[in-house]
Amino acid sequence: MPVPLTQTTGRRKRAVARVRFRPGSGSITVNGRQFDEYFTSSVHRMTITEPLRLTETTENYDVDATLDGGGVAGQAGALRLGIARSLIVLDAEMRPTLKSAGMLHRDSRKKESKKYGLKKARKAPQYSKR
Repeated sequence: MPVPLTQTTGRRKRAVARVRFRPGSGSITVNGRQFDEYFTSSVHRMTITEPLRLTETTENYDVDATLDGGGVAGQAGALRLGIARSLIVLDAEMRPTLKSAGMLHRDSRKKESKKYGLKKARKAPQYSKR
């Protein structure tokens, strides 16, 4: 296996994606499984490949990703950010294209933590007058 060209990290919610780019034919491997097998939803697959389609580099690199934590949607967002960051490391001229499309923005929204005395983050127990 050839040495990776880039190694970047993408995060979303609780998900962390470590992305490695290698020269190749455009195959994407996630946690040792095929891309289509890991992400069964077409929406998630489209989200992940969006940076590659925008920069027209779909067939140029093999992407090897390791995902950890979070759910499927969070992992898809983390992988998209990792791919976009890798593309910039490879070619800095792609930055304006990716930035204008919003691919380089880290979505910092997370689940709000539960407070003591409440059932969830904001939901209080039902009030009883008598």
